[in-house]
Amino acid sequence: MKALIKTTLFTIVAIVMLPITLLYFILNAIVDSDTLLSGFSQLLSLIPGKFGAYLRAGFYRFTLTECAPNAVISFLVLFSQRDTQIASGVYIGPQSNIGKCKIGADTLIGSGVHIMSGKGQHNFDDLSKPIKDQGGKFTKVTIGRGSWVGNAALVMANVGNHCVVAAGAVVINDVEDYSVVAGNPAKVIKKLNE
Repeated sequence: MKALIKTTLFTIVAIVMLPITLLYFILNAIVDSDTLLSGFSQLLSLIPGKFGAYLRAGFYRFTLTECAPNAVISFLVLFSQRDTQIASGVYIGPQSNIGKCKIGADTLIGSGVHIMSGKGQHNFDDLSKPIKDQGGKFTKVTIGRGSWVGNAALVMANVGNHCVVAAGAVVINDVEDYSVVAGNPAKVIKKLNE
């Protein structure tokens, strides 16, 4: 019975968000999809509470590459790339910034976490050009299933399954499954399967 109620609620929310979702797709014909998503993300991030989380999931399930209807996307969460995948049971805490990534099932993302689109977003080799004009390379970062990323962590590399990233950690190298990492740069401090 509980599953039926949730499914009904997710359907109602998708219908409520239909005008905004349709507006997004209409505007997408004339505006770059990542720029457009960023703007809609900023607007939708301002809706507080559980109701806001449901509405955001109702929108993102149709506009991101993948977003499970039961994902919790909290207040002030911003997305910058449409090529983002959010699996079932994911929780993203308030004030997080999410780039091009894939977040595995049942993963917890704390408040103020930044998941960047890799660590090569900005080139700075040419001293004659401003950094903003030098371009960069966006890569998709994967955070495995069942992981926990603590508050204010910065993630620029892949995080394996069932990992813990400590609050404030800066992940610049891939993290193996079942690892606990902390620090700047993040280093393995414990293996959960040993």
